Amino acid sequence: MHIEPGIVDGAKIVLSYATAGASGVFALKLAASEIRDHGGLSFIARSAITTALVFCFFEVLPHYPVGVSEVHLILGSTLFLLFGMAPAAIGLAVGLLAQGLFFAPYDLPQYGMNVTTLLVPLFALRIVALLAIAPGKRYVDLTYRQALALSVTYQAGIVTWVAFWALYGHGIGADNLVSIGTFGIAYMLVIVIEPLADLVVLAAAKSTTAISRSWLFEPRLLGQA
Repeated sequence: MHIEPGIVDGAKIVLSYATAGASGVFALKLAASEIRDHGGLSFIARSAITTALVFCFFEVLPHYPVGVSEVHLILGSTLFLLFGMAPAAIGLAVGLLAQGLFFAPYDLPQYGMNVTTLLVPLFALRIVALLAIAPGKRYVDLTYRQALALSVTYQAGIVTWVAFWALYGHGIGADNLVSIGTFGIAYMLVIVIEPLADLVVLAAAKSTTAISRSWLFEPRLLGQA
C-alpha cells in the first residue's frame, strides 16, 4: 500500500501531514491508556515485537507494484488480535518508518500518506471489533466470520485511503481510475489469506498454555482483560 512517488506532490502533500498528525495523536492516546491499564514494560515489549514484524512484512514478505501502489501482506488484524490496538498502531507507524529510513528513502516524502493509510483502517477495525465481538469473549475463540469482518474492515480501509490519495493527487482521469481499480482488485485478494492466518495463529495461541501467563500478548487473547 505504499503510495507511489509523485501521486501527491507540491502543496497538496500538506494534507498528509495533517492526517498523519491526527492519527499519531490518537495512537498516543491509545498508548497512554494501554500503559495505564497493563503497564509500560508490557506495552514497550509488544510494540517492539509489532515493529519488528511490520518491518519484516514490508521488507521480507513478497510485495508487488500494482496500479497506484503496492500489494503487501500487512496482517493488521493479526497484530491487533495478538498484541492489542496500541502496540499494533505503534508497530505499524515505527516499522513503516524504519523500512523507509533503511531501505526505501524515496518513500519518506509519502510517509504521512502511508502511515495514515495504515492507521485509520486499524482504528476502524477497533470499532468493528467492539461491535462484532461480545464483551469478555476471548480472541482465541473467534469464528471465521468474525475474523473475516476484521480483515475486510482493515483491507477495505487501506484500499479506500489509497484511492483517496490517488484521486486527490491526480483527479478522476480514466488512466487514474483504471490504476486505482487494478490496485483495489489485487489488494482485496489479501482478504483470502488474512482471516485464515488469523485463525491459524489464534489456534496456536489457544493450544500454547504458556501464552496465558505471558505479558508479551494482548491480555484479551486468552481472556485475561
